[in-house]
Amino acid sequence: MNKTLYNFSPEEKIRYARQTILPMIGLEGQMRLKKSRILMIGAGGLGSSPAIYLAAAGVGTIGLVDPDTVSLSNLHRQVLHYTSDIDKPKVVSAQEKLKKINPEINIATYKQRLSADNAPSILADYDLIIDGTDNLPSRYLINDACFFLNKTFIFGGVHQFEGQCSIFGPGGPCYRCFFRELPPADEMPSCAEAGVIGVVPGIIGLMQANEAIKWICQIGEPLLGRLLIFDALSARWREVKIKKDPECPLCGDHPTIKTLKEYTWHCQTQTPTKDKLMQEITVRELKKLRDKEPTLYLLDVREEDEWDIARIEGAHLKPLSILEENFEDIPKDKPVYCFCKAGGRSAMAVEFLKSKGYSQIANVKGGIQAWSEEIDPRIPHY
Repeated sequence: MNKTLYNFSPEEKIRYARQTILPMIGLEGQMRLKKSRILMIGAGGLGSSPAIYLAAAGVGTIGLVDPDTVSLSNLHRQVLHYTSDIDKPKVVSAQEKLKKINPEINIATYKQRLSADNAPSILADYDLIIDGTDNLPSRYLINDACFFLNKTFIFGGVHQFEGQCSIFGPGGPCYRCFFRELPPADEMPSCAEAGVIGVVPGIIGLMQANEAIKWICQIGEPLLGRLLIFDALSARWREVKIKKDPECPLCGDHPTIKTLKEYTWHCQTQTPTKDKLMQEITVRELKKLRDKEPTLYLLDVREEDEWDIARIEGAHLKPLSILEENFEDIPKDKPVYCFCKAGGRSAMAVEFLKSKGYSQIANVKGGIQAWSEEIDPRIPHY
C-alpha cells in the first residue's frame, strides 16, 4: 500500500498507537481498517461486542441492520444498550454508543429486517458481513446472499452455555455444507425455553471481531473451514473441521438453489404431534423410554477425554469434531438420542444429521450433566 495514503489525523495516530506498533498491523493494517466497510446484521447480544471493538479498532464504516427496539429483557446480554434506551430503536441506540467510542468512524443504520428483497442491495456496499442474528432463517439468508454476492461472512451462534464461531466465504465451505437445510419450526425447542447466559454472546462476538480484524488486515489464519465451539461451563474450546460438500445444494457440484429465497420460521410454542419425534427430549423422558427399551441408540458427541471422565452406559461415542467423517454407521431405521455435556454440541449434531437424512433423531436436553443430576448421581460432574 502506498504510504502517501496514510492520511491519519493527529488524534487518530494517538488513538491507534498501541495497535499500529504491532508489526503485523502497522500503518498499512490501520489504513486497511480505516478504509474497510463491515456490515453487522443484528445489533443485539451477538452484535454488541464486535460492534464495540471494531469501532474502537478504527473500522472506517460500520453498518447496522436491525428492525427491533430495545427491551428490558435484552439488557443482560446486549451491552450496547442501557436501561435508558428501552423502546429506542436498537440501531439508533447502537449508533449513539459507537460514535461516543470513536467519533472518527462512520455508522450507517438500517432499521429494517433483512430480506431476500433488500439483502443484495444492502450487502453489496460492504467488504465483510458479520452475522449477529439469533434465528436460523436469517442465517440461511445471510449465507445464501453472501454466496451469490461472493462475500465473506463471519458466523456466530449461541445456545445456553455454549457458542460457536466460524467463517464462510469464497474458497471454503458454506454454512449449508454443514447444516444443509433449515429444520422445521415444530422440531426446534422454544426460544424462551433455550435461554443463554449473557457472557457467551459477548465472548463469541469478540471472536467474530478478532476474525474480522485478521481478515481486513490479511494476517493470521482465518477460521475458514473450522468451527470453534466454546463451553462456558468447562471453559474449553473445541474445533470441528468443516469440509466443502460436493452435494451441497448451494455451492456443490450440482446446485439446486440458484436464487435468493425468503425463509420463514417461528419458535415452537406447542407440543409436537405424537407421530413426529420431538427434536428435544428431557432426561426423564429418555429414562422412561429406556426402561421400556434398554437398547435405545444413545449417541454421545463429546470428546474422548470427556468420555473417559463420565459416560452413560451403553451409549455410542462419536465426537462432534469428527462426526462429519464418522456418521454413516449411525442407524437411520430407528430413533437416535443425541447428547453431549449440556446440550449445545448435541443440538448442532442433530442439525447436521438431519441434513444427512436422519429423521428420527432427538437432542437430549441438558446432556450428561442433567442425566447425572436427575437420573444417575453416580456419574461424576466435570
